[in-house]
Amino acid sequence: MLSNQKELFRLPEIVTYLNGAYMSPQLKSVEKIGHEAVSQKCFPYEVIAEDFFTGVEKLRKTFAEFVDVSDYQNTAIIPSVSYGIATVANNVRLESGDEIIIVDAQFPSNVYAWQKIAEKNNAKIKVISPPKTFQNRGKIWNKSILDAINTKTALVAISPTHWADGTLFDLKAIRVKTKIYKALLIIDGAQSLGAFPFSVKDIKPDAVITVGYKWLLGPYGLGMAYFSDYFNDGEPIENNWINRKDSENFGGLVNYESRYQPKAGRYNMGECSNFNLVPMLTKSIEQLAEWQPKNIQSYCDSISKNAIKELRNLGCFIEDDTYRTKHLFGLYLPKNIDLDKLKAEFSKNNIYVSFRGNAIRVSPNVYNTKEDFEKLVGCFRKI
Repeated sequence: MLSNQKELFRLPEIVTYLNGAYMSPQLKSVEKIGHEAVSQKCFPYEVIAEDFFTGVEKLRKTFAEFVDVSDYQNTAIIPSVSYGIATVANNVRLESGDEIIIVDAQFPSNVYAWQKIAEKNNAKIKVISPPKTFQNRGKIWNKSILDAINTKTALVAISPTHWADGTLFDLKAIRVKTKIYKALLIIDGAQSLGAFPFSVKDIKPDAVITVGYKWLLGPYGLGMAYFSDYFNDGEPIENNWINRKDSENFGGLVNYESRYQPKAGRYNMGECSNFNLVPMLTKSIEQLAEWQPKNIQSYCDSISKNAIKELRNLGCFIEDDTYRTKHLFGLYLPKNIDLDKLKAEFSKNNIYVSFRGNAIRVSPNVYNTKEDFEKLVGCFRKI
């Protein structure tokens, strides 16, 4: 059983930070590596040619192992989700009348690229909304997604859990249905990977895109991607020197090469060697691998379940436990609770959450405690 890990972070005691879905606090160990990496630039003559590749390879291997990818060369280093989604969109073949399925209120970085290629190819974006009532909300929403997949479906772009309220989507069932109709499954893992168990071997998606600064507990500005063999011969969205074959040979770089690095190596972003961020993200993923996401789920459940029960008794809607994650959930308020007064109570008590759509998004992690949730519930009681 995973215990509280707050001592590994620098969060002040007066702060109740229930907002990991916005941005994670930095691990002390990751901060230390970051400081050391920044200082290294003071001595550029100590950076040798192979340093441009060793850190990259280690990060790709660490991430591959973490998400259960058999060949690390199917992974790539990216700067953002939008970059990874754009890479996928650049290599998707659509025909007139094809449909791309997304869910309602999906995060914009996993929408705009699909809108663009749909318009370009006379395809259609099909948005699957939750039911209008809260009863069996998660179950009905999942069924609606499965029912929408048909012969016109070219691609389903979805997250394991909804970014705004934590609704859990059945990726295994979605994958089975997309396989039947030969549709791609593209996963945005930004609000799941790191805190929620995920296996590429288990789900068999065509691509997985994620960022480092949320649940991977890493730095801002760096993310990771998995691209299945479907994309092995695709076109990257930028032409940099390091994603070309034999780029390790600095002396031969002017012998311009039309071929790319193997598999997803062609999709590595320019300056993917980032000497500051790469070792930081590697360290944070190593820590998560030690804790294990399934244990993070159990820990978040143990510290929040009593509070969730009381919040439901106070009239708040929180998705049924079967259809939500434990590290991220949405609170939908009853009409008798004044949101402005509630925000004022949160501010007075140094409680940090997010407000997304019609939901208050609560997103704990291993640095939180039962007492944090008691403070949260206390604000509801006062108003």
